[in-house]
This record gives sequence, structure tokens and C-alpha cells, in this order.
Amino acid sequence: MNKTTYIRNLCIAAVAFLFACKSEQKQERPNILLLMSDNQSWNHVGIYGDSVVRTPNIDKIAREGVRFTNAYCNSPSCTPARAAMLTGQDIWRIEEGANLWGILPTKYEVLPDLLEKAGYRVGYDGKGWGPGSFEANGRKRNPGGNKYANFAEFIKDRKSGEPWSYWFNSLHPHRPYEVGSGEKAGVDINKIKVPAYLPDTKDIRIDIADYYAAIEEFDQEVGTIMQQLKDAGQLENTIVIVCSDNGWQMPRGLANLYDFGTRVPLIVSWPDKFKTNEVTDELVTLLDLAPTFLTVAQAEVPTYMTGKSLLPIVEAGAENKDSREFVVLGRERHAFVRQEGLGYPGRALRSKDFLYIKNYEPSRWPAGDPPLYGDVDPYMLNYPGPAKFFILKHKDEPIAKQAYQLAFAKRPAEELFDVVNDPDQLHNLAYDPKYKSIKDDLSEKMVKYLKETKDPRETGGKIIWDNTDYFSEIDKTPKPSKEAIKEFGLDTMYNYLK
Repeated sequence: MNKTTYIRNLCIAAVAFLFACKSEQKQERPNILLLMSDNQSWNHVGIYGDSVVRTPNIDKIAREGVRFTNAYCNSPSCTPARAAMLTGQDIWRIEEGANLWGILPTKYEVLPDLLEKAGYRVGYDGKGWGPGSFEANGRKRNPGGNKYANFAEFIKDRKSGEPWSYWFNSLHPHRPYEVGSGEKAGVDINKIKVPAYLPDTKDIRIDIADYYAAIEEFDQEVGTIMQQLKDAGQLENTIVIVCSDNGWQMPRGLANLYDFGTRVPLIVSWPDKFKTNEVTDELVTLLDLAPTFLTVAQAEVPTYMTGKSLLPIVEAGAENKDSREFVVLGRERHAFVRQEGLGYPGRALRSKDFLYIKNYEPSRWPAGDPPLYGDVDPYMLNYPGPAKFFILKHKDEPIAKQAYQLAFAKRPAEELFDVVNDPDQLHNLAYDPKYKSIKDDLSEKMVKYLKETKDPRETGGKIIWDNTDYFSEIDKTPKPSKEAIKEFGLDTMYNYLK
């Protein structure tokens, strides 16, 4: 080898080494993989204590990370829950973003955009932010980021050494279900524990079993993606998060500020960097994901975000010295299920011992106008829903009367539940003199927080949420199924625009 050739080869080797070092430096920032189910309550996972539903893949991730037992979405409705997570802000701070089937104003920055600016490749599949219209107010893409067909396509598309963030959105366990699919999948309906706010009947058990089967499909999706992550050689440098956007679609679940609508599973894992096989009851919300992700991406966390980083809770050796005493949640309009598109506004404070709820319009029907009660799924009564059908059919009978009152009937302006002694939140203590001091204290703390975070419900600002655009025209003139029409003596169509 002559001297010229030797020097040339040495230079090539040096350049290759420098390039490798640069790639390694980039990858010091971890990848972020968010695996989200659609409408799943916190306790319906094997490792959370459910002995019927089978979730081995999620359970494995939990054993390798931190499992949160007191995690909540900011709103019990898909679009606002996802908008709050993406912006790191409470729903009452993001205007039209607080409603289902609306828009997310462009002035509110979203997590994927911020990560992209920090040098991350960002992608998602499925729903992302929504349902709604990101085009209606000029967004160039779904707030979830760049859309891909699946994770395999995304991971193949990434550049070597490029940090990335990917949001997998499962369709499960969102309704509708094939009635009987749970039993077909091997779910034992006799072993299901029916919560006390639902009638314990075969119809209800079949409905829950169908929901469980859908959760098991989500778990299988998780397993497939984790294998793809491993095959791509990305497992060790990826933070994995498993969660749901809000609670289950049973009566008193989705669209309600009770735990069954707001409390979600949340698992965070990064072996060798985060705590392993850890369980925490710290009060957290999905708002906390945005500042957490930005921090690990070494990006600036905007001061307007009301979420807090989870790193003091999950990092190995860390000790959280700033535990929350409570979290505050809210809802505005869910589906278009009342005359003129009115919503059912409410705010809630959840501590470890109590749940306090303020209903701002108690004269309205919380589940939507009868006879469809559209905030309970199936919202138009246009496909099968054994739990809702059973309760409505037997609402005046002892077997379902309590369930009807809890899920469908009008509610008082205030609700208070001792969640330790009454986990199914059956007994409203708001008007019990013995609990007046507790109620007043929680109410005062909630109002103080709402004022500090500029909620127009408490500051006297303009209320827009009953009148914002709703981008699903079919919901405004719902048509029940033939079976529902026959069962309940319904009209063939209802018009909420009168």
C-alpha cells in the first residue's frame, strides 16, 4: 500500500468514525412509542387485577416499567382528551378543542410539531387527534403528526440515527362489537365482575365479554409492535407508553366525569433508565405526557402547559417531591345529542379519597335527550348495545331502576363520592350535612384552580361550546335501527336542529 492510499483510507475511516459518533449522539435522545387503546377503563388489564381479560403483552411492559393506578384523561371524550394530551393543556384553555367532532385551533401548538422542531421524526396511525376536522381551520395535517399505514411502514421510513416519536392508535375496544364475540374468543362470562352501577345480568355480561375480547385484540397489536421494535434494533432506546384515551363505553362510563369515564390505564417503560416493576398511586393525567416527552427530547417545555413531567416519578433513583393533592377534569359537549346541540358542561376534582363534580346545567339530560340518550353508546341506538338496551327496557323495574337513575336520569348541581368506601360511586354525599366541610373545601380548591387556569366557566368569560361547529352531520338527525324502533317504540328519525 503506498502512502497516498494509506492516507486516503485513514481519512475515510476517520469520516466514518465521526459519522458514527454523530449518530450515537443523536440516539442519546430516546425514541417515544405511544400505544393507545380507544375507550378502555383503567382496571380492565390483567396486571391491574382483572382475572378475566388476557393481556400478556401489556402485562410484560408493566413488569418492565412503571404502572400508574391513579391516571386520568383530562376529559371523558375522544377528541378533547386527545387534544388536551397533545397540547399539554386543560380543555377549557383550548377553545373549540374542548368538544367532540370540532377543530383544534391552530394557535395551540401540539406535541408532534414541537418534537419535530427538536429533530424528531413524528408519525401516527389510526385516529390520532379526532374525530373532528383539522382541515376546517387550516391545519395542514392531523395534529397527531404524519400519518402512516402502520408502525412497520414508519420504522422502515426512518433515517439511521434519527430519533422518532410514534403514536399507535388502536381501534379497540371502541364499539360497536359483534354480540357474542367475547364468548367466541373464550372469555368466560361467568367469571366477569360486574360493577355495582350496572345490573348483573347475562346481557350485561355478554356486553362486557365482547369488550374484553376487543381489549385482547389491542393486546395482540401491542405484542406485534413490540416485536417489530425489537427486530428493528430499537427496543433498548425507546420509551414505551401504554394507555387509553378515556374510559369504557358502558352506561356511566364514556362522556361522564365518574372514574369509569376518566380513569385510564397508564404504563411507562424504559428498561435500565426508568424504574422496573414499579406501581405508583401518584395522581397524574394524560396532560403530563407532553412535558415528559419534550423533556426527554431535550426540547423546551412551553410555560403555558398545565401538565407536569412524569420523570420525577418514573426515573430510576428519582424521588417525586411535588406530588399532586388532586387533579381537575372537565367536559363540555360530547356528541350532538340535545336540541340545538347543547352540551352537558361539568368540572370535577379527583383526590385520592374523594370525587367532587359540579354540573353547570343540571336541568339538561346528562345522557342526552330521551328517548335516545345519545351520550350513552350506541348513541343513535342504531347498532346493538346489550347493556344500554337492557337498562332502557327495564328502567322501571327493580333489576335496572338504579342503573337507569345513575346513568340516564337528571343529576343535581353537585356530586360528591367517597371513592375509598364507595368505589362504584353510587352514593352522592354532596347534600349530606356530615360532608359539607369536605364538599366546600374541594369545591373551593377546584374553583381556585379553574380561575388560575382561566376557565371561562368560573372567570365569567365567553362560553362558546354549545355553539361551535360539529363536523358530523349524520348525528344531527339520528336514525335508530329497526330493532330499536320496534323495541322502544321510536320514531324513524330525530332532529336535534329544531
